[in-house]
Amino acid sequence: MTLFAQDIRFSVAPMMDWTDRHCRYFHRLLSRRARLYTEMLTTGAVIHGDRTRLMAFDPFEQPVAMQLGGAEPAALAKAAAIVEKFGYAEVNLNVGCPSDRVQDGAFGACLMREPALVGDCVKAMKDAVTIPVTVKCRIGVDDQEPEQALFTLAEACVANGADALFVHARKAWLNGLSPKENRHVPPLDYALVHRLKRALPDVPIAINGGLTRMSHIQEQLQFVDGVMIGRAAYHDPTLLLDVDPQLFGEPAPFANLFDAVEAFLPYVDRQLAKGERLAAMTRHLLGLFAGMPGARSFRRRLALEAVKPGAGVETLIEAVGEVRAAMARFAGAAKPAELAEID
Repeated sequence: MTLFAQDIRFSVAPMMDWTDRHCRYFHRLLSRRARLYTEMLTTGAVIHGDRTRLMAFDPFEQPVAMQLGGAEPAALAKAAAIVEKFGYAEVNLNVGCPSDRVQDGAFGACLMREPALVGDCVKAMKDAVTIPVTVKCRIGVDDQEPEQALFTLAEACVANGADALFVHARKAWLNGLSPKENRHVPPLDYALVHRLKRALPDVPIAINGGLTRMSHIQEQLQFVDGVMIGRAAYHDPTLLLDVDPQLFGEPAPFANLFDAVEAFLPYVDRQLAKGERLAAMTRHLLGLFAGMPGARSFRRRLALEAVKPGAGVETLIEAVGEVRAAMARFAGAAKPAELAEID
């Protein structure tokens, strides 16, 4: 299978502890065209871990990609084959994470220093699977010169068959900055990623980092094939409702967030019946009504009630009711149609 520029036009970044299967299911409700990514899994977890627990996903999430962390070509090849067998649409190699965990394992952003090894990893994965193999990287680490580091890595990936590159347009400082600081302290260099695209016109390239609004996304799409959004999409999922109409010319799946939550309820019910806790799902909704009347009450109710043993779907319905009621008060006696009761 081949990845085309349109396939990576918009994606939600892999984020540890955030983009789990519940998060991805809800994001898919908001956009049918966004490409979704799992949390990173190490090759060891995929090969030796509880695969059903770690890797299972709902077919509704497709297209969904698995991100792998590792630095041994043989292990990555074996893990990629397992990923393909599970039905994922793509396997992505992490060459950008700066956490202590990946540094201890000498993978993630550490691999920016070893482009030849990354090329070997990509080749091994390509030889093992038929699904697209992609790479997510930084523009360099520590004292590397970004243009040389990025271009050398990209050329090694492409020469060995990488189907697309996702570039976080910042360096990662492995010494001196925490993983959190690495998300915003190193300066962004979008122009460098644009130059990479000009140098590799036939390779799908997406840009990541610091993009929070649809206007930012549309501006970047003048220079690259795609945009990958992380925390902005998570904290304000309203952004995802605009993806299909504004980036793909297709209707949004739902007219508003209330309808999207209503569509999420059957999924919540199914998961509760399997023994999942309500809070495991509602924790991904806390930013849902940001800036709207009643948003604080919505967050408070979920934070206090969803964590209780036995909390059911009615807790989510009642939390949404806080927003609905506040908006009705704000709008006056005439309740807007979109605030119709969720039942």
